Amino acid sequence: MILHADLDAFYAAVEQRDDPSLSGRPVVVGGSHRRGVVLTCSYEARGFGIRSGMAGAQARRLCPEAVFVAPRMRHYAEISRVVQDVFHRYTPVIETIALDEAFLDVAGSLRLFGGAEAIGHRIRAAVLEEAGLAISVGIASSKFVAKLASVESKPDGMIYVSPDREVPFLDPLPVGRIWGAGQVAQRRLHRLGFQAIGDLRRTSLERLQRLFGRAAGLRYHQLSRGHDQRRVGARSKSSLSHEETFAHDVCDAASAHSILLHLSESVARRLRQRGKRSGRVRLKLRYSDFKTITRQRSVVDTADERVINQAARRLFDEYWNGGAVRLLGVAVEVGEASQADLFVPEPSRLHRVLDQIKDRHGDHAIGYAGGCSAYC
Repeated sequence: MILHADLDAFYAAVEQRDDPSLSGRPVVVGGSHRRGVVLTCSYEARGFGIRSGMAGAQARRLCPEAVFVAPRMRHYAEISRVVQDVFHRYTPVIETIALDEAFLDVAGSLRLFGGAEAIGHRIRAAVLEEAGLAISVGIASSKFVAKLASVESKPDGMIYVSPDREVPFLDPLPVGRIWGAGQVAQRRLHRLGFQAIGDLRRTSLERLQRLFGRAAGLRYHQLSRGHDQRRVGARSKSSLSHEETFAHDVCDAASAHSILLHLSESVARRLRQRGKRSGRVRLKLRYSDFKTITRQRSVVDTADERVINQAARRLFDEYWNGGAVRLLGVAVEVGEASQADLFVPEPSRLHRVLDQIKDRHGDHAIGYAGGCSAYC
């Protein structure tokens, strides 16, 4: 049996918990400066149509009385660890999706704690008591159904979908809830007459594969019946990233190169702090019209910002179309710990000194020489 546990409006809920004057008010985390982007918002703010990923300026227009607060990622991470500690009391088989979300396989704990629903109730009560936060829980025999159950239970609820109730639970849900059905796929599904998950279930595998291809057709056929063979387990790969949204669009390559160097220094430092290396660098580039591209390049396993920056800079030079840039980001892929990590070399003396200075005085205190900033 699988639980999907998801903290409700996590960042915003933390801000409301820490500052009681924000309770019941529309709170937006992120998007505070002119060109910022909303990271998340409270349920009160969602009532005005504000959503994650929305431009801060648009959020202000929708709700002028909203309270905008700067994100406190280290604080959120600390609280997330408290919640993770609660999860580990009930099972060692946990797949962490994000700071606020995880799958738990509790099959081995059912007898000990009196069943999956009892575990769900215990987790919700412990998180409320120890972290002061509401957490929604979905319980089912698969990850797919458990995830949808937690979504349906929000806010601050719990839904258990027994195996014999999976089809009645899934049938009326919007077809967009199917895993892997993005906006383009949803438009095509709607155009072909598929509005609810039940519409997919009532369609033969042969027709689904004829319409959507072998892989997508099979996925739609299986998931619409609640069949999901994915197991709960530690994610094999994660990423470290740093991105910046600019107060003014960046319009020249020299300024972009300087920013990429700063971003590369940040992710390299975090790699060294974890004793890790990465063999893949990813660039995120968002233009002023919000068109966004991501491109990646393999590199020799490294924690050196110069190697990471070189890859990011080459990707930028290759794929930048000359347009005004609103956001740049650099990410590196990090795998699970392995025997190879035993042989990660110690950071150089230069890196140790640079890291110590930045730990004490901030990321911008010192770094490699870069270009000046020029904006449109």
